[in-house]
Amino acid sequence: MKLITWNTQWCCGLDGIVSPERIVAEARAMADFDVLCLQEIASGFAAMPGQPGNQPARLQALLPEFQVFFGAAVDEFDARGQRQRFGNLIATRLPVASVQHHPLPWPADLGVRSMPRMCSVVTVLDPSLGAVRVMTTHLEFYSERQRMAQALALRDLHQQACAQADAPPLGDDSGSPFQSKRHTRHAVLCGDFNLQPSAVEYTTIQEPFRALAQYGNTLTAINSKANHWRDGWPLVHGQTPHAPTFRLFDNSYGPEPITCDYVFVSESLADRVKALTVNLTTQASDHQPLLLEMG
Repeated sequence: MKLITWNTQWCCGLDGIVSPERIVAEARAMADFDVLCLQEIASGFAAMPGQPGNQPARLQALLPEFQVFFGAAVDEFDARGQRQRFGNLIATRLPVASVQHHPLPWPADLGVRSMPRMCSVVTVLDPSLGAVRVMTTHLEFYSERQRMAQALALRDLHQQACAQADAPPLGDDSGSPFQSKRHTRHAVLCGDFNLQPSAVEYTTIQEPFRALAQYGNTLTAINSKANHWRDGWPLVHGQTPHAPTFRLFDNSYGPEPITCDYVFVSESLADRVKALTVNLTTQASDHQPLLLEMG
């Protein structure tokens, strides 16, 4: 599986030009990808620089061989009644078992700028890896309180999914919404986390699961299997510092390049990670895209 993740800044390059076409072209130049995870995709918001338009529709047209799933963290209407949406998008050419969109916590933080955040999840069926939950997200930039709550929620989503895989519900072939689901411990979590490797949230995301005693002793024993999140970068590069993914060419948000975009994999996939690279040349966004290769 080849997966690219990229915060596209609503497909707005450092030249101020909004171009989903350029985003897709540069992603294709990086790899013949199976999954493309994009953050900051917009629909509406005519007042934003470059007037994004309907980017989910444009990306679907640019990727005709892919299924495209857009999850709007922000879904609202402007003063004229025009719908405005902003969030994450996952495109894949692999067979898809299920799609979920999870709102992330948004606790009050007086006087701090913020907006709703979410995690989009598409379970794909890879011929080598089997079922894999692909999760993409974009955490809060301005509020540390909200970002930590969101980091904890991402851990809980993965823990819950692993518990379902280890102790599956009653089988159901009724063809109704209760029909059996494809549960899996394999997962990839990627996106813009708005935190650096030194941040406490970075460590929190990767902490081992807590015991699930509240669900009974059986699940506690089953879920004691290690399957927590692992940052893919040190799996490939060891102690080499993360490559920068933000502020490499633009210092609008700070003077020095930093890392805030990551690909985490479940422990069950750690030995399947073959490569993780960062495109350090593109200026099609204010972030740099990452390419994960597993096999």
